[in-house]
Amino acid sequence: MRDFFEKNIVCPHCGYHTRVEIDASEGGQDYYEDCMACCNAIHLVVTRNELSDEVELMIDADDEQIF
Repeated sequence: MRDFFEKNIVCPHCGYHTRVEIDASEGGQDYYEDCMACCNAIHLVVTRNELSDEVELMIDADDEQIF
């Protein structure tokens, strides 16, 4: 299993394609990165499944809130 890799993502705000570096060595993570085009925050959630040895990446906009 690779712990460090790059992934192409699409900004949920403006649709800009960008590349992010993912560090899955610490297991699951929840963090924000700013879009290089529109400067809005992109919410990234990294989940590492130890049984299947896979890393999942979920991306959403910071303004999506559940009430």
